Amino acid sequence: MPHLIPAFENQDDQFAKAFAVLREAIVQRAFPSASVAVTFEGKLIARKTLGHFVYDGELDNPRVSGAPLKASFALSRDVCLSPATLFDLASVTKPVATTTMAAMLYERGILDLEAPISGIIPEFLTEPDPRRREVTVRMLLGHSSGLPAYERLFLKQKSRAELLQAAFITSLTADPGSRAEYSDIGFIVLGVALERLAQETLDRFCQREIFGPLAMANTTFNPPQELRTEIVPTADDRTFRHRVIQGEVQDENAFVLGGVAGHAGLFSTAEDVARFAHAILEEHETDTGVDAHEPPGQLVERRPGILRPETVALFTRRQPTPDGTSRALGWDTPSSPSQSGKYFGPSSFGHLGYTGTSLWIDPDRQLSITLLTNRTWPDCANQAIKHVRPMFHDAIIKALEPE
Repeated sequence: MPHLIPAFENQDDQFAKAFAVLREAIVQRAFPSASVAVTFEGKLIARKTLGHFVYDGELDNPRVSGAPLKASFALSRDVCLSPATLFDLASVTKPVATTTMAAMLYERGILDLEAPISGIIPEFLTEPDPRRREVTVRMLLGHSSGLPAYERLFLKQKSRAELLQAAFITSLTADPGSRAEYSDIGFIVLGVALERLAQETLDRFCQREIFGPLAMANTTFNPPQELRTEIVPTADDRTFRHRVIQGEVQDENAFVLGGVAGHAGLFSTAEDVARFAHAILEEHETDTGVDAHEPPGQLVERRPGILRPETVALFTRRQPTPDGTSRALGWDTPSSPSQSGKYFGPSSFGHLGYTGTSLWIDPDRQLSITLLTNRTWPDCANQAIKHVRPMFHDAIIKALEPE
């Protein structure tokens, strides 16, 4: 496996302006904590944590929204943010876990991108809409299935089986393939399809095939109970779970699904995500000439690594349809404007997570930037990270490419 070389001794000088962006964001309460990892030309050139688990004073003072933080919030004052601190990746789960599993099954000839999802999940046809037969695996990966972006299924469905059934019969809001609409529901369905094809759960497959081989030792679904006090909290939930959410998935649908889902649930560190990004960069080819409709199982000569270069190129290339889409297969690409900032190149790809996490990769520069935060603390109202994230990315690239 490709080895990521530590080389962040001069990070405080080289990236002073970029880190200052994050420090100011913490002061302005965009998020209480941040963890950063930057890889460049095969080296880990930045690994930095900033802030604290929660905002200053919150452990002592009542919040405007009501009572003080409950005593059950097991945050010791001597627990410090460190590079080993886990964050809830939220939708960054999609590329790191679900999409990579899909790419592996595609390589092995097990997954056909053009296969109707109803052939894998017959329950998908329970809702009597003839358009549902047209929904393919590719459409789920590219967010063009016609399924809605999000549904609060957790409000009525109280078990994994119930919520999955509700996801399977969620009504289409558009004709399949007609428009791009980012869909958590689609990735919930996709995750189940992959599990059925692999005859193995998503978390077990990913641990053996992705996290283990890439030495992502701190990456997991459902962190053990004994580690939860060392994980940054993501929400003070006073409406659904009625507790501080720390060390368990913030996404409510993923919570009802048992913490393992195609759309969310993964916990990791910035350095582990950087290891994943480094592996993808090592295996990426910007122009392989591989047809996006090439039959599965036909690629040749596997190199050391988790995926072949042709597969990485196929999955990270922006889809030609629907018109105006920025989506690749399980990944996003820079739009205008973009959360990646102004400088990521045309072959770049990445993904965001609801909790304030992101990963962006520029293969032309051999660059990846991982930024993990808990911007949903204490609730999801604060959207300031949308301004902070592109500023931070731009500052990193300016530091690497001074005028």
